[in-house]
Amino acid sequence: MMDAFERFGLLINDRIVRTPLAIASMAGIVDAGYVLKRADHIGMACIGGYSVDQPTMDASKAVSAEGNRKEFLYDDPVKELKTQVALLEKSPVVTGINLRGSEPESYAAIARSLGDGVVYEIDAHCRQPAMVAAGCGEHYLKKPADLLAVVRALKSEGVTVSVKIRAGVAEDDRQLARKLWKSGADILHIDLMDFGSPKLRQIRNSCPLLLIANNSINTFERMREMLSHGADMVSLARKSDERTLSGLDAAISRYAAEEGWYNSPKQLCRGGDIRALAFCCMPVKECPLIPTLSRIGLPKEEYIRLKLDTVKGTPLEEGKQTCFGSLAWCCKTSSPCMFRDMTLKQQNIAKKDYMRMKRELSDTIMSRVFHDMPSDESS
Repeated sequence: MMDAFERFGLLINDRIVRTPLAIASMAGIVDAGYVLKRADHIGMACIGGYSVDQPTMDASKAVSAEGNRKEFLYDDPVKELKTQVALLEKSPVVTGINLRGSEPESYAAIARSLGDGVVYEIDAHCRQPAMVAAGCGEHYLKKPADLLAVVRALKSEGVTVSVKIRAGVAEDDRQLARKLWKSGADILHIDLMDFGSPKLRQIRNSCPLLLIANNSINTFERMREMLSHGADMVSLARKSDERTLSGLDAAISRYAAEEGWYNSPKQLCRGGDIRALAFCCMPVKECPLIPTLSRIGLPKEEYIRLKLDTVKGTPLEEGKQTCFGSLAWCCKTSSPCMFRDMTLKQQNIAKKDYMRMKRELSDTIMSRVFHDMPSDESS
């Protein structure tokens, strides 16, 4: 598992995530048995959705009775969830449970019963009319104050919280992401619908939450598109068959081993998110860098000092023959640059190691942006 951490650097609920692939919940389908059949190719699974109080359990029965979709039906949600979690206890997969409840206390009660060994995912995604009428699913996106109350209730129990949303339903997904972060959420699981990578980039630029991108991500090209625009992981639902998962797992593992930074962003001038500040040069010309610094409230002088201070004493400090005298200002390895490559060769730095160091630089910049100063929600 340490190899996985060196490759991806992903920790969820204090557990190493072996690959940035997750299974998203599908009511009536994704349970422990479904996950265990695919455990060799995933890092996380959100089982469920499970209705956890009387209004949502009644809604599940109503949905099931219509005959259009399956539901998990039971009389005792705690007993059922304990059974499912126990089956996954020895699995290498990080377990999340996708929950549908109508009140904050419904979620908190489940967390008290099950403890902190799982990730609690709030279902703010379901659009079945019976569920919305019961006060869960997309109800929470229309009434974000209710959703934030659920997040706070779960966090008061000391557990890891994920929120599954459907993009484009809330009034402003960027504002919602920031409010979820400020309320204590740890993970934002986003069904991007038809919005694609631009929406993901906006959300990435609005919060430091771990982001899981979802919806029709079943090819490596699509997976890379999501990762390069801000996703930390991607999830599959209907296409979470073993063949698709094993192919994606092998491809991203190979890419990470060869490139060094598995979800490296596009450069800022090519539509990248603000993690790409690690690749930007000095703010001396008209390009997307200067307006981006202005939007996130990072003065040019502080940006310069931040990068130089961060790389001090590291191989990135070197590079007298580069454009600005340090690898701190150099672009990603997919962009041709003879001066950068000359420096890397002279310093005996492999390109994948250079990219790993750029990721560390990016992490420092992101920490500064989101934890040390206010950030605007602009894209």
